Amino acid sequence: MIADLKPYPAYRDSGLPWLGKVPEHWKQRRTKFLFRERVQKGYPDEPLLAATQSKGVVRKDEYGSRTVTATKDLHLLKLVEQGDYVISLRSFEGGIEVAHSRGIISPAYTVLAPKKEASHGYYTHFFKSPDFIRSLTLFVTGIREGQNIDYERLSRAYLPLPPPDEQAAIVRFLNWANGQLEKAIRAKRKVITLLNEQKQVIIHRAVTRGLDPSEPLKPSGIYWIGDIPEHWEVRRVKQVARILRGKFSHRPRNDASLYDGIYPFIQTGAVAKASKFITSHNQTLNEKGLAVSKLFPSGTLVMTIAANIGDVAILTFEACFPDSIVGFVPSLAADRDYLYMVFLCMKPELLREAPVNTQGNLNVERIGGMWMPFPPLPEQLEIVAGIDKESSPITTAISRFEREIELLREYRTRLVADVVTGKLDVREAAAKLPDEAMPDLSDNDSVEALEDEPFEEEALV
Repeated sequence: MIADLKPYPAYRDSGLPWLGKVPEHWKQRRTKFLFRERVQKGYPDEPLLAATQSKGVVRKDEYGSRTVTATKDLHLLKLVEQGDYVISLRSFEGGIEVAHSRGIISPAYTVLAPKKEASHGYYTHFFKSPDFIRSLTLFVTGIREGQNIDYERLSRAYLPLPPPDEQAAIVRFLNWANGQLEKAIRAKRKVITLLNEQKQVIIHRAVTRGLDPSEPLKPSGIYWIGDIPEHWEVRRVKQVARILRGKFSHRPRNDASLYDGIYPFIQTGAVAKASKFITSHNQTLNEKGLAVSKLFPSGTLVMTIAANIGDVAILTFEACFPDSIVGFVPSLAADRDYLYMVFLCMKPELLREAPVNTQGNLNVERIGGMWMPFPPLPEQLEIVAGIDKESSPITTAISRFEREIELLREYRTRLVADVVTGKLDVREAAAKLPDEAMPDLSDNDSVEALEDEPFEEEALV
């Protein structure tokens, strides 16, 4: 059905370079005529909300493990109704977010309530389209280190306005199409999960028993390790590596004056998303940012100790990171890649070590005191090579499925953009859709880590 979509019969120039041509019968209206700004305050008993790029505007208690700092005066927070749209005037890389619940949010946000012409849900998709997001740069004011969206200018900007029944058709079609694509993505994620479990079994066996199954064993005395080869030792992490905590002492962390320099800055999400090596970054610090942080060398083994606890990866470039990440400098008797493999197996123990009364955060002392299996250095190198060889087909398969997921996401983004801007006509397709329940998309793209979304860093209320 998606492949059969065609353009509209006739188009006209919208007069907006970022939008181009639109269907001839579509109207255009200034933003302020489609949405009114909601400025009500004084609702302290309403639930706190958080604005996220991956889930929209949700209740704070649905915000996962992240914490949101509460202001002393809840009367100052803005009211948000379900179906409203929330703009971060500073961090707008993810577009404009729709509210899924009624509640209150930081006064740093602008809240837009849709008027009748814009109440069909069409703009929920439109505000997340790349074409519209790129257009937001037209309304930016200030210098690079303090840019904001000028809401007054944005309110005068024109938006496309399809007829009401067409808005409904677009929403119906995109909900269905997104559901079908998400089903495919989830199926591939499940396969990746199974493959990773298979790989984990290979790693765990190798780092606790070695590569020679005939090797005599002895009890390690550590329940998660079990028996180990007789000539191995068990050592505490602090005995085989120096642990260095990341640093970012400035608050608020999203202060724009610290960013856009030459020093890569990673957060816990980059570690979580890395298959082993961190090869890219989304943020950089300038000299001012570097002064409140710390630069770690390429090749550093890093571990998350807050938010997504126990994820490990290896830097492939110099980078700074906050104190929610620690770096390891192996001793001369320890191989970095062997430590990486052991830490992968230690994640359940790291989670158990995290104290529940401090949002699950670990600290350097707890990590340093944990026990690990420790063979001689030449054997560590052999184990790493053996794991790489045995798990290579699995790693290749995982990479293939991840690439397929990436292509599906790219296709979904392009499809949404083409439909909401009128490049494709979905009226007939929407009318033919079955009345089946849409799949639950609440977990949509949840693999993306929340902390790496600067939009969320401003969710402090």
